[in-house]
Amino acid sequence: MQADKFRFSNIAASVLLSVVSVQATAQTDSQAWVSDELSTYVRSGPTDGYRIIGTLNAGEQVEVLEESGDYSRVRGQSGDTVWVLTSELQETPSARQQLPELQAQVDELTEELDGINDTWEQRTSSMTETLELREQRIADLETRNNELDNEAEQSRQQVRALQARLDTQEEDLLMRYFMYGGGVAGAGLLVGLIVPHLPRRRKKRDRWF
Repeated sequence: MQADKFRFSNIAASVLLSVVSVQATAQTDSQAWVSDELSTYVRSGPTDGYRIIGTLNAGEQVEVLEESGDYSRVRGQSGDTVWVLTSELQETPSARQQLPELQAQVDELTEELDGINDTWEQRTSSMTETLELREQRIADLETRNNELDNEAEQSRQQVRALQARLDTQEEDLLMRYFMYGGGVAGAGLLVGLIVPHLPRRRKKRDRWF
């Protein structure tokens, strides 16, 4: 965008330089232009006492040959030399003559600006699309992150439930071991108490004679 602004500034500067160069050329070549009035009367001599012999069109370019008092002798586009009031001459091209050139420059600048606007709109559109894609991507990632959090919480709950079951099974197994061991010990004690009181069988003596 800065490059576009820089290019626009260069064009504007060139327009200004072209106008200045036209003015400088006009002063150097002793050229003048009739003021932008509808018409300017010209006389045959350098005073008001001379008769009017015609008119010059507004904006017409003339060549200044000499000056005398309030009048200047000029040569018009027809080649005739006449006297005209110096105050009705100007050193820069008339607005009517500058208009086509200025209009062309305005058209060029307008076209340039349209191109800059199109380029800027394309860039803005591209940036907007990129931003929308990034926002959509972020939303998708947030949704997936929430889903993973929920799955992780469910897994933690399942682990806690399995751990509780495991602890219960360990307690049941330990209790069974105690009961089994107690039963064995009780049976052994009971046997130990009963066996001594059982009647013993007498041994028969073997007789050899």
